Amino acid sequence: MKNQILALTVGLLSIASYAQKDEIKAAEKAIKKGQFKEAKAALAGLKATEDSMDPKYKAKYYFLKGTAIGKSDVKKAAEAYNKLISYEKEIGKPKYTKEAQPKLSELVQFTSKKAIDFYNNKDYAKATNNFYLTYVLSPTDTSFLYNAALSSSLAKDYDGALKYYKELQDVNYTGIATQYIAVNKETGKEENLGTKANRDAMVKFGKYIKPSNKTTESKQAEIIKNIGYIYVNQGKPELAVAALEEARKANPKDLNLLLNQAQMYIQLEKMDKFGELMKEAVKMDPTNPTLFFNLGVVSAQEKHIEEAIGFYKKAIELNPEYGDAYLNLGVTVLNKRIDVINEMNENLSNEKKYTELEGELKVICKEALPYIIKADNLSRTEGTVSTLLNIYDTLEMTSEADALRPIYKEMKGQ
Repeated sequence: MKNQILALTVGLLSIASYAQKDEIKAAEKAIKKGQFKEAKAALAGLKATEDSMDPKYKAKYYFLKGTAIGKSDVKKAAEAYNKLISYEKEIGKPKYTKEAQPKLSELVQFTSKKAIDFYNNKDYAKATNNFYLTYVLSPTDTSFLYNAALSSSLAKDYDGALKYYKELQDVNYTGIATQYIAVNKETGKEENLGTKANRDAMVKFGKYIKPSNKTTESKQAEIIKNIGYIYVNQGKPELAVAALEEARKANPKDLNLLLNQAQMYIQLEKMDKFGELMKEAVKMDPTNPTLFFNLGVVSAQEKHIEEAIGFYKKAIELNPEYGDAYLNLGVTVLNKRIDVINEMNENLSNEKKYTELEGELKVICKEALPYIIKADNLSRTEGTVSTLLNIYDTLEMTSEADALRPIYKEMKGQ
């Protein structure tokens, strides 16, 4: 009885083996004729027997499967080729691997080009999918994963972008790469020629000169900064601050990271923290007028008027055409009027004191006037005109006020 069962089992295996052989032969013929739909149909019946397939046909099956599917389903085709390569490596007989590897590379290039085309056409969602698929097909090239994260952010798919950026952190992506540079003889400009072989060939042909190598900076800090931006867009500024603090540990001299962290504190309404970082930023870049302007804003909000005035003046010293700095400086000076006006209201029956305070009010307006005039000259707005009118009326500068009043009414649409 045992011998009979064994003989029957062997017979069944032989029948299955013949069936596999026939289906594979049919698929091969169909592929040669360019009939890929028929080839896929022939191979579909063998899917259930992949794991138990006769070793004689397994490698060829994977190769034909990848070829039949091709660009119609890049992911499945690549899976078939990768299974082939892995299997032949396991058995030590790379018969089809040499043919499969260039086909796999073609699929990577095809998907990469699609991703780039979608990106250039601003279809960032489709660009994301294709960049990530390219990374799946070629996981050693993590730049595709970075491009997927970037595209996902631009598509405003912040959950997806966050996932990709965290995956970049998991694989310890740095983005550091060598660029193979040479000067184009025709334009005189440096160009990145992609690979060393290509650059050297171009130099050899005489089209390029002065070959050199450049190493790009790490993108790790930028990744954390982008994670911070995503948290902001998700309404999670606390997590953004934590991410940027971590980024600054990796790159403490990166001014942009510091400023981004400072921006998060504004959203959290922690102006004291914002001010601390602005002072740190000024030490890093003491000739940047915007930093002093920001310090002026913080100081004014904290009611440190004289300090704010000093910062605005420094911003103007560094950039004499800084309209916003002139305007804020003038308004900050005018804010000194608040205490004077409050005191005037308390001394309505004390004519002598009231007149004295009225004089102080005019002194403040005279101090602010040239800054507001300069701001108005650089960029006239309804606000600058309104403030000037207020000052002219206080200083009883009737002709100046009369000339400006119709302009103000027109700006208000009256």
